[in-house]
Amino acid sequence: MRQGPRNAITDVAGLHVGHAQDARLRSGATVLLGTAPFTAAVSVMGGAPGTRETDLLAPDRLVQQVDAITLSGGSAFGLDAASGVAEGLRAIGRGFAVGDQRVPIVPGAILFDLLNGGDKAWAQNPYGALGQAALAAAGPEVALGTIGAGYGAATGRLKGGLGTASAVLDSGITVGALVAVNALGSATIGDGPQFWASPWEIDAEFGGLGLPSSFPAPDDPLPMKRQGEATTIAIVATDARLTQAEAQRMAVAAHDGMARALVPSHTLLDGDLVFAAATGTRDMAEPLRDLYQIGHAAACCLARAIARGIHAARPEPGDLQPCWRALYG
Repeated sequence: MRQGPRNAITDVAGLHVGHAQDARLRSGATVLLGTAPFTAAVSVMGGAPGTRETDLLAPDRLVQQVDAITLSGGSAFGLDAASGVAEGLRAIGRGFAVGDQRVPIVPGAILFDLLNGGDKAWAQNPYGALGQAALAAAGPEVALGTIGAGYGAATGRLKGGLGTASAVLDSGITVGALVAVNALGSATIGDGPQFWASPWEIDAEFGGLGLPSSFPAPDDPLPMKRQGEATTIAIVATDARLTQAEAQRMAVAAHDGMARALVPSHTLLDGDLVFAAATGTRDMAEPLRDLYQIGHAAACCLARAIARGIHAARPEPGDLQPCWRALYG
């Protein structure tokens, strides 16, 4: 397993990413756009999710493919980012054909960043416009850290952020991950700079620090944000041709990567979820072996993406938490 050329989810052929954010709002949105409709699924393991159109992603539903997936700040208000993306896609003729109408299919998920110090006293919900701006910015390059859906994110101890990573398997199949890290738990070990995800790091992509010589005791208290301030939302993707059920298994497997990189994960107060996307541009030569490796790679990529998002976060005026760079960079 090696990094893709960009070490980003856009190493999966047919996928683009766009970000938009508002510094005054201290929040933003991110869109994963398919150049063509792609198979999608979801696995929710947190106790407090906020989602749009996730019921549509079950394997027994009518629509098997989507046009885009959105990740956004803003709690329930942020679900409007997907509406902005849908409006933009409809304007260019994208969407599920129903007679002479096109209905873009845009599932989405949100994280809670309403208490991060930004100006939330808006007269009109700003997230639809942020979704449209993210769509307009979509392309193959993926910026990290304090951007898009991760702009106002936080973790138990450090400032959160937006991360991505990719892997190319020996079979030639590519897998990638994209994540907005706003976890109740911590991505780093104790009071030090090392990341829980260190065993899966490739080419010092988040500092190459390895693991510490000692670990905090299991009963050591972890920093804890207030109720409702959490959630890590992610997308894992592959160019392999997967059914919706197979894509869902990839999303389930990817949750292992979240648990490796964030301690604790999947709490009652987090809305942790993983979308899966499969563009279907590459056939699997050995389906059972390939599916096994895709799930493992998805977990590894997600763990790495989480650490990269925290590692790349930058300080901003008014931050309520320190960022990794300011403490250790």
